[in-house]
Amino acid sequence: MTVLEQGQIQIHTENIFPIIKKAVYSGHEVFLRELVSNGVDAISKRRMAAMAGDCSEGPEGTIQIRIDREAKTLTISDNGIGMTADEVKRYINQVAFSSAEDFLEKYKSESDAIIGHFGLGFYSSFMVASRVELVSLSARPDAEAVRWSCDGSPNFSLEAAERAEPGTDVILHLMEEELEYIEPSRIRTLITTYCDFLPVVVQLEGETVNKREAPWRKSPRDLSDDDYIALYRYLYPFQGDPLLWVHLNTDYPYNLQGILYFPRITGRADWEKGEIRLYCNQVFVSDSIKEVVPRYLLPLRGVIDSPDIPLNVSRSALQTDRRVRSIGGFVAKKVGDRLKELHRDEPARYAAIWDSVAPFIKIGAMEDEKFADQVADLVLFGTTAPAQEGEPAEGQSLDPIPGENGKAFTTLAGYRGRLSAEHASRILYCTDEAAQAGALALWKGQGAEVLLADTLIDSQFIPWLESRHGELKFQRVDAELDASLHEPESELADADGKDSAEKLRELFRSALGDSRVTIQVQSLKGEGSPAALILLPEQMRRLNDMGALMEQRLPGLPEHHVLLVNRRHPLVEGLLRLSSGAVITGSSGTSPSQLLAKELSRHIYEMARLAVGGLEPNQLAGFQQRSADLMGQLMQRSL
Repeated sequence: MTVLEQGQIQIHTENIFPIIKKAVYSGHEVFLRELVSNGVDAISKRRMAAMAGDCSEGPEGTIQIRIDREAKTLTISDNGIGMTADEVKRYINQVAFSSAEDFLEKYKSESDAIIGHFGLGFYSSFMVASRVELVSLSARPDAEAVRWSCDGSPNFSLEAAERAEPGTDVILHLMEEELEYIEPSRIRTLITTYCDFLPVVVQLEGETVNKREAPWRKSPRDLSDDDYIALYRYLYPFQGDPLLWVHLNTDYPYNLQGILYFPRITGRADWEKGEIRLYCNQVFVSDSIKEVVPRYLLPLRGVIDSPDIPLNVSRSALQTDRRVRSIGGFVAKKVGDRLKELHRDEPARYAAIWDSVAPFIKIGAMEDEKFADQVADLVLFGTTAPAQEGEPAEGQSLDPIPGENGKAFTTLAGYRGRLSAEHASRILYCTDEAAQAGALALWKGQGAEVLLADTLIDSQFIPWLESRHGELKFQRVDAELDASLHEPESELADADGKDSAEKLRELFRSALGDSRVTIQVQSLKGEGSPAALILLPEQMRRLNDMGALMEQRLPGLPEHHVLLVNRRHPLVEGLLRLSSGAVITGSSGTSPSQLLAKELSRHIYEMARLAVGGLEPNQLAGFQQRSADLMGQLMQRSL
């Protein structure tokens, strides 16, 4: 065999291979992505050169991958444009040059299909191979085949070879520690991961492995709902169907296509890394794109494909610049437009999926002012008002909107439109219908509409809304009670100058023995009014919730709080009669009835605490024991 040349590869460091292995590429498996991408690149070049009349037009572009277990080799072949001896010397031996760059200069108008560079991408082979051979035949007229060989040192050989058809074979003589790559199942997995949507057939031992079609490259007009859902099921098996999707497509000021899905989030969403897949001309690059997509959209799923997102030389990490930030803004705007479209055209469907899309909208609004303006009218709250049925009048929207399971939803503007002029700036809300049931029943009993803000993020979102709408004041139902919720006080004092309210206050102060608990007595309206309520001033409660959030714990009951005793409740009325007589000053010298009244007072307080989750787990056993003892005393008195 005729040796054409021997020499040293021209590189800009003494030995580039340790750098490639340790610094340029973070994972060895990406060598297959690089070599297949180079093959697709070569096929595209041949097609474009043939259109220009510079070479023969080949058959359908195909990448062949073959395994030889005995020889411990892996061969990646293409039927692309191939290379002459001079091109091999220039593009392979001189790492500083790139065939893609030179080719693009010549065929600028046809360059969209070029994936990457044949320089460093080719040298990723040495991460897994102790020796690499390259056999290539150029598709240009009168070309002769050449064989290039290198053992991982700067030394190479270039000699004449035989190849029947134009194209290139890259033969990897695998290292002993890299023999996993002669396993067909391993190679099949890598093809599916990195090359599944390449527009060229990729075959392993003669069998086509990749899907080839990339739906996000098509026009939305050419895709049905089933097509979108099928892609989601393929990318994210066993995750259910998506709630909705957003098709991305722009060619200015950058080229970008993609499909993003809102998933049905059933567990903890990944707000740090995300599950969106980044592609570069249909080659998978990364599933961590936090530099591209705003943080509040990271838990979305799907594909973003762009050759204009700047990557490092190994395509394994993003390089943030103004263009990347612009792409992030474009993606956020398209998501916002899709949500506005759904809210406008299908309000009932929007309400049905609101709980799943709410975190994206609320976090996005708080973190991105432009996004906040875009979704300002899209934020929904559950409401105690009944849903509106039927079709809205022309020019109007349905509000409250019917949701699933009998729930109704409203916008902030819709809620405010139903408020009286007297309370136009007060927004009543509830965060836990069970824990705040007593206070909620009082407000509903007076015909007040209450918003339901029962997600963890609402503790931050509500203060943000107040800062955005300076005229509004959000008030939780158990914060302060309106005068309309209790009867006016008109009771005369007794001989000691004390009315029943003062007597009850003294009774509870003595029973609790805690100066941090403020006792209030009111005659609450409504048949279902509780015997007592725990109230927290709005700002105090928010400070408590914020402290719990910073300490990463659930908010408990602050030591300083208000116990509101309902004087009209039968239990409290009986308690007052039971304790009638001298003021209770201690257990010494007091009657059994007064002692029982004291125990009942404490029991009423603990029930009020229990209703708001204010009893710690280690306090429940004592509460249960005292309750049992109290029931025993009451039974003895009744016998």
